[in-house]
Amino acid sequence: MGIFRRRPKLPAELRPTLEPEERVVAWARVGEDAAVVATNRGLFLPGREGRLGWHEIHKAAWAGRQLVVTPGEVTEQREGYLVTVDGRPITVNLLEPGDVPYAVRTRVTRSVAVTSHHHVPGGGVRVVGRRVPGEDGLTWTVRYDPGTDPEAPEVREATAALVSRHVADATPTDLR
Repeated sequence: MGIFRRRPKLPAELRPTLEPEERVVAWARVGEDAAVVATNRGLFLPGREGRLGWHEIHKAAWAGRQLVVTPGEVTEQREGYLVTVDGRPITVNLLEPGDVPYAVRTRVTRSVAVTSHHHVPGGGVRVVGRRVPGEDGLTWTVRYDPGTDPEAPEVREATAALVSRHVADATPTDLR
């Protein structure tokens, strides 16, 4: 018995439409006519239109055969960054999980280049710089702690300064 195991091929009827350069890295059935499909660009989930990019997933949890994915939802676009909140969690039961949990964990984690939590007036904010497959540089997002007023002028000002500092720290000196 070799160290390499052969993965079953994704049936054509379950294969989502992929972009050029996109490839399937793992998949698992959730029923006879549906599957979770992980690609190098993101995750296709049953009942959801299109792909959820790895950089768009705030949280992913795995227990038994159940995968719970919490997407981020953009609530506002500010200069240089997006304000996000947790979206509605998506739960799927995988019949034979295979490599899907590993692929999800690895790719979501790999998308995060920078993450840090900071105190701002009246609460806190998490600043995150993420890699987006197929794009250069980082996409910057912030997520406020519950109870923090994202519209308060002092919070907006502190957040903008924090993001600017992170962007400067993440940009190579010769590109500034």
